[in-house]
Amino acid sequence: MCPANEKGTDLTVAYVLNTYPQPSHSFIRRELAALERAGDPILRLAMRRPNVPLVDPLDVAEEARTDYVLEAGFFGLVFAVLARALYAPFGWIRALALALRVGRASTAGHLRHLIYFAEACSVARRCETGGITHLHAHFGTNATTVAMLCHALGGPKYSFTVHGPEEFDAPFTLSLPEKMRRAAFTVAISSFGRSQLCRFAPPQLWPRLKVVHCGIDPQTFPPPETVRDGPLRLVSIGRFSEQKGQLVLLAAMALVKDQHPDARLVLVGDGDMRSLIEAEIARLDLAQNISLTGWLSEADVRAELAAAQALVMPSFAEGLPMVIMEAMAAGRPVIATYVAGIPELVQPGETGWLVPAGDVQALADAILLMANEPVGRLAAMGQAGRTRALERHDVFNEAAKLAGHFARGS
Repeated sequence: MCPANEKGTDLTVAYVLNTYPQPSHSFIRRELAALERAGDPILRLAMRRPNVPLVDPLDVAEEARTDYVLEAGFFGLVFAVLARALYAPFGWIRALALALRVGRASTAGHLRHLIYFAEACSVARRCETGGITHLHAHFGTNATTVAMLCHALGGPKYSFTVHGPEEFDAPFTLSLPEKMRRAAFTVAISSFGRSQLCRFAPPQLWPRLKVVHCGIDPQTFPPPETVRDGPLRLVSIGRFSEQKGQLVLLAAMALVKDQHPDARLVLVGDGDMRSLIEAEIARLDLAQNISLTGWLSEADVRAELAAAQALVMPSFAEGLPMVIMEAMAAGRPVIATYVAGIPELVQPGETGWLVPAGDVQALADAILLMANEPVGRLAAMGQAGRTRALERHDVFNEAAKLAGHFARGS
């Protein structure tokens, strides 16, 4: 992207990413598209290709637009390291020392950080040939480590977006304070997220901690379909992982089934816990009530939201889930947990229901409350949610904020 800043100079941005694109990271793709609509193309530098099949055509197209650092191979990375040592020896030594220091604090160890150092040398070379003057990374994990090491090598300044909860679970092993200190600015996706960053940054750095929401494209969410009457139908969307709380939702559905034998729940997503979830569905005798779809395209996700009366997110830990924004934009109320940034979006009694994380009975009670609401009331809640989501999470408005930070360098 090459927007003009206040002084009229050009700025060229590259995104540094780990495994990209991923089905659960469509928000990065949307952010890039919104930035590019307002400016020039952004260079995508990912370390590796996706490790799961891509079912969304937009993700397939995004993969084709991305440069993959590790595909240079061992000798390509060695060449990048040696070339950087000859080109800027003092920066090379400083960056190597930084990689070893960060590796000492990390559970990943020194060897992994030497690989990050080699990746940073390759990224620095690519930035020079491409005229890149600013790097932006998503997640405060290894992609940001590469961006930080690239900067230490004498490469462009960098910024990064922190999503949580991973970064907040292990801020010091990820060297999060060091990354924030060296960054031009750091982005949180919610006010809650920014508050957590403030815990690990001295007060003089707080002005460099920004809030830029993940966004949705309003054009892909036309006026919502009418909430359907009839048997209870819910949808839950997300990776099958411990933090998403699907096992609590299954236990709650077993209680709901007592009053609504024909209740249906569609689980959209996939992950390491799939076999455990399938076993629990069988143990609770919910095979007729719950179906698993795997990952779906954005269009198919919208179709599942339209078919449901509400979205359920039983998460133990989150940043601010994109699927909640998408459900609200689709005019569907949300049942979610009181964690992280979710209460900034879901308003109890107005756009949905909030329950304590991990509380099976409270989750079941909220589902039953929703099931007893008239269809007109659910539609009104859905419309209130749609208004709130589109006001707060328009991807073009949020991309404009981010582009402004790029241009100002702060």
